Amino acid sequence: MGRIRPKGDLVATTTGRAAGPIAVMHILNHASDMLLQAGGRRSGNMIVLPVSHPDIFEFLTCKEEESALNHINFSLGVTAKFMKAVEQDKSWDLINPRNGEVVNRVEARSIFDLAVTMAWKNGDPGLIFLDEINKYNPTPQVGPLESVNLCGEQPLLAYEACNLGSINLAAHLKNGDTNGHGNGVRPKQIDWDKLRRTVQLSVRMLDDVVSICTYPLEKIDKVVKSNRKIGLGVMGWADMLVRLQIPYNSPKAYELAEKLSAFIQEEGVKASQELAQEKGAFDNWNGSLWQKQGKKPQRNATITTIAPTGSIAMAAGCSYGIEPHFALAFYKQAMGGYKLPEMNTDLLKHLQKLHLNDSELVEEIMEEGTIQYIDQIPKSIKDIFVTAHDLAAQDHIKMQAAWQKHTDNAVSKTINLPREATVDDVSAAFMQAWKLHCKGITVYRDASRSIQVLNVGQGHKKNKLHEISSLGGLIKRVSKPTAKPAGKPQVSKKEACPMCGAQLQIHEGCKTCPSCAFSACSL
Repeated sequence: MGRIRPKGDLVATTTGRAAGPIAVMHILNHASDMLLQAGGRRSGNMIVLPVSHPDIFEFLTCKEEESALNHINFSLGVTAKFMKAVEQDKSWDLINPRNGEVVNRVEARSIFDLAVTMAWKNGDPGLIFLDEINKYNPTPQVGPLESVNLCGEQPLLAYEACNLGSINLAAHLKNGDTNGHGNGVRPKQIDWDKLRRTVQLSVRMLDDVVSICTYPLEKIDKVVKSNRKIGLGVMGWADMLVRLQIPYNSPKAYELAEKLSAFIQEEGVKASQELAQEKGAFDNWNGSLWQKQGKKPQRNATITTIAPTGSIAMAAGCSYGIEPHFALAFYKQAMGGYKLPEMNTDLLKHLQKLHLNDSELVEEIMEEGTIQYIDQIPKSIKDIFVTAHDLAAQDHIKMQAAWQKHTDNAVSKTINLPREATVDDVSAAFMQAWKLHCKGITVYRDASRSIQVLNVGQGHKKNKLHEISSLGGLIKRVSKPTAKPAGKPQVSKKEACPMCGAQLQIHEGCKTCPSCAFSACSL
């Protein structure tokens, strides 16, 4: 988007005026809506506008209305020079991308403060740190990295795609050795040998995916196969920490994150170098960052990425990406309208050992949405079973930075904020992410939108129960759980699919989605 001339700029060939990037965003959003209505899959679009673009203020407020541009995520592309200008209260030049001329000069903080305010209001925009992603651009001779994919974890060149896959860390643990006295077993340990084998196999499989995939345009096919980027990531991180009895927001957890990411990166590079010996290095190896650093040729320009892993983590039954647990106990809505209570299995095991798994305590956990305010539960358990909203923003960012340190591409991570968080809290989070060398940041303040994918109540303040509906993972507030069928559902003819938003249809008595193949009968 940064290359599009600003709104009102003269178009010499027609004596007209340019519409500007925000008008293009509306066209893209409308096209996505047309495809959805025609029975296509919901599209995701990421827009990044450089902070020096003359239309930056209109860009930052273009989604102020919650329903606006609903098919688009957007981020502000910032540089270290801009962030320093904010810190030092300096002015900032807005530059016409058509001719490089300065068309306006504003206070850098005015841009930053508006971005912060809008992010506080509804979660948009995020920030992309352009200097940081280009510092690690593996193929600078091909072109600069100007944008990222929808969830921010993959900086990409024009016409480039990346194939992703994630390792379930929780499946790479083994029982600890006996403590030498024969009276117990140490906590679980990481099975490094198994993890090494998994990384090696995953790199080979992802590289094969690059080869066998078909792409919609010849240009995309050429760019993808010239760089052969893969993105091997992780999921089940919160589960692993719990089973290792390490608090998510502890120095030990951050140190382990760095150790694990370095291990996966190192073993992944080795596997890619072996593939290069078998099949050849990626076409753009000559002139690449890795060649200039004197490394051995490798098959893939990038190896590692930390993706959000929503669907695959759900299928694997583990926590998402490197996120903390969002909820430890909830009600799942099943077929027929039954609301079934579910609790984190690791927490349940701990409670059973302490004989604390009675129904009243379970119901209290459901009501609270966290165990931090329940007196019967020991502090040692509370420390390791923290949820997203038990953590400070700084804890989230430190974890993201720890994983980013040894990750080729970027890290997808939501910085969850409580609903009472202030604009200053968002500002501090943005600054901390930049200073800790993250490649981007997205914050979301609870209840800042009227409709959101995951909701938490006020816990001990309002004593509400929560229901996580398996219809797309949406959480709805309910006043009381029930073990009785809710009766025949009242289905609107225009009921929206909880997965993609398309209109549901009824086939043979079952609600199904013609767009994404969601089916209520498969829950």
